[in-house]
Amino acid sequence: MSLVFTGICSHGPGITGRADLAPPELRDPFFAAYHAMRDALHATKPDAVIIVAAEHFANFFMNNMPSFAIGMADGYEGPIEDPDWLRIPHRTVRGDAALSRRIIAEVQQTVDLSYAEEWKFDHGIMVPLSFLDPENTLTVIPANINCQGPPLAPLARAWAFGEALRRAADAVPERIALVATGGISHWPATPDSGRVNEAWDREFLRRWALNDRALLTAYTDAETYADAGQGGFEIRTLIAAAAAARGPGTVHFFAPIPIFSTGCFIATAEIA
Repeated sequence: MSLVFTGICSHGPGITGRADLAPPELRDPFFAAYHAMRDALHATKPDAVIIVAAEHFANFFMNNMPSFAIGMADGYEGPIEDPDWLRIPHRTVRGDAALSRRIIAEVQQTVDLSYAEEWKFDHGIMVPLSFLDPENTLTVIPANINCQGPPLAPLARAWAFGEALRRAADAVPERIALVATGGISHWPATPDSGRVNEAWDREFLRRWALNDRALLTAYTDAETYADAGQGGFEIRTLIAAAAAARGPGTVHFFAPIPIFSTGCFIATAEIA
């Protein structure tokens, strides 16, 4: 069929785990934007949603750290973290191993890719799903980009991964949605946790909305680490979404919310 939806969103664990501590004037519009994205996503009636995320040493560690991986199972469990801490109940998320296999086979034509028949979802996927699929009705295909264990794939490779996902979505008869989730500037698990570089974030989102490949892939990891923290490496997932969509985007919400330890954003892109 084709790609029918593309969006990007934040996924910090504080978004659910510390929701009651956030200023309502920031939290409520952010959650409202998340709910609007949920409605837009479901309105496209996707047969499956590819969630491009950066997981956090939950499944992949330094003894086996693929640059790109896709899940190939009929079901996934999460969150791997304590549900009481994350404030997201444990659930089994429906997958589709046969559809994943066809997506993987097409992506492999241009991208060196790993796959996993077992995958425990951490907050990187479960926080978005808690907003976008509260009734647990979607079929999910998880995709991971290594954003935590250097050496990291160059940003141009993240763009190529997004292009391959788009080609794969267009090659199957099912209706495929894509949601990429990650952080822009943030410094998790460091003394700077809660810091947000608002100017850097706004500039990145401006480039994302333009769908400008040259601008999006111009960042170096050294610059990103200095200006956006180690969490800023997660822009790879957002860059992949831009490559998949091919069209310009709209930022529906952005604000630094320090208690959530990240700049919080919701955006969608035109499918060109």
